[in-house]
Amino acid sequence: MLRLTLLIHALASTVLMGVGIVAALVLGFVSATAIVAAIVGGLLLGIPAAWLIAKKLHEG
Repeated sequence: MLRLTLLIHALASTVLMGVGIVAALVLGFVSATAIVAAIVGGLLLGIPAAWLIAKKLHEG
């Protein structure tokens, strides 16, 4: 299940990073710090999201 989680994390974190970057830009946060914060947030939020999705897929 670890490989499945890692594969899903690659996809989920990319999506979450994109959403975070777009949200930061729409809200007017155009500094490099805001963009990096959105990237780190996407990476960190992707971990539990990938784990939950992989768990649901593995169960059935």
